[in-house]
Amino acid sequence: MMSPLNKKDVVHLFGSIADHTIVEILNTDAVINDLEEVAIRLDQEDDVLGELRKPLSAASARVYEILMQDDLYTENERDDHRE
Repeated sequence: MMSPLNKKDVVHLFGSIADHTIVEILNTDAVINDLEEVAIRLDQEDDVLGELRKPLSAASARVYEILMQDDLYTENERDDHRE
């Protein structure tokens, strides 16, 4: 059995996000593998073959949705792509 997620896990994979977003993610049924799946998906979003990817699991999809609603996270992502 995997250990429960903690704030450190979330921040390590997604960087600066709002505290309420971290709480929302921790309150999902997601495990570390789900977070890693989302992180990989986010890294590959500009991938030309993105449409061929398998769909996210239910827990991963929920984490993805939560992240996309976080203004701090989406602003940081836009900044990262400008470099």
